[in-house]
Amino acid sequence: MAENRASAPRFSYKGDRLKPLRAFCQTARLGSVSRAAEALFVSQPAVTQQLQALERELGVRLFERSGRRLVPTREGETLYELARPLVEGIDGLGGAFREKLRGLDAGELHVAAGSSTILYLLPKIVEAFRATQPDVRLILHNVTGAGGLDLLRSDEVDLAVGSMLDVPADLDYAPVYRFDPMLIAPPGHPLADKRELALADLSPYGLILPPRRLTTYRLVDLVFQQNRVPYTVALEVGGWEVIKQYVAMGLGISIVTAICLTDADRERLAARSLARWFPRRSYGVVMRKGKYLSPQARAFVDLIKPDLFTREHDRSGHSAR
Repeated sequence: MAENRASAPRFSYKGDRLKPLRAFCQTARLGSVSRAAEALFVSQPAVTQQLQALERELGVRLFERSGRRLVPTREGETLYELARPLVEGIDGLGGAFREKLRGLDAGELHVAAGSSTILYLLPKIVEAFRATQPDVRLILHNVTGAGGLDLLRSDEVDLAVGSMLDVPADLDYAPVYRFDPMLIAPPGHPLADKRELALADLSPYGLILPPRRLTTYRLVDLVFQQNRVPYTVALEVGGWEVIKQYVAMGLGISIVTAICLTDADRERLAARSLARWFPRRSYGVVMRKGKYLSPQARAFVDLIKPDLFTREHDRSGHSAR
């Protein structure tokens, strides 16, 4: 085999460097050219040629004979230390890749949603997701609308679930559920049994509403203003559960979305539709345009509604919506 030489290696076989390195590693591991050939399913002369080519290019002797066994020289040991993880990594690439693909079903999923969505809309979806994706850690970010949009834009969450009135150009919103606006009042309230309910009938009574920065307050104000009907806000408080409790205590009336009314609420509250004056409220999935849907995110969205977004989100990262 080739003797040491001072000239720098030329690596003329760069385009096919893996074969000689694989032959070298098998020979070093098995101590025999013939056994290396068997392991590689090639002929013995082919392994010999690969080893000779490697020695010529590196300008060193890689093996010496010890009895019937070939053992690496000092230079051969150094090369084996460097080449073995490379060869094993390449040879194991297919299996590692398939394992990684299976691992995509695990990991984390971050979803932004408001309190009402988390409390009333998502429980059954989360339950189904946990049953079908037990290895995925689901993180629900309880945020207001603006906070959720900030998380979407910074890619801190995969998607958001909630209600939107105005959809920014950089986001996709796919509405799925629609709920009626409802007047709630204590049982026995004058409005509870009034046969024909007009918007002006609400004027004498103080409203309990969410904070004015939220969509519900702005929508209520808009409708009253458009119809030129005066109204009074008796109390601002966050959270449908608190609002319902205060209404049940007789502290005022409120305009809520039917999403928050449960069977138990029907026993302590009088509820009447206000769909004649207020628009129905939609709830759905919000995504940043161009956001890639991971397998976890796709599984979650499909539980809300299969194929809700076009497959463009999966394939190219661009939305067709």
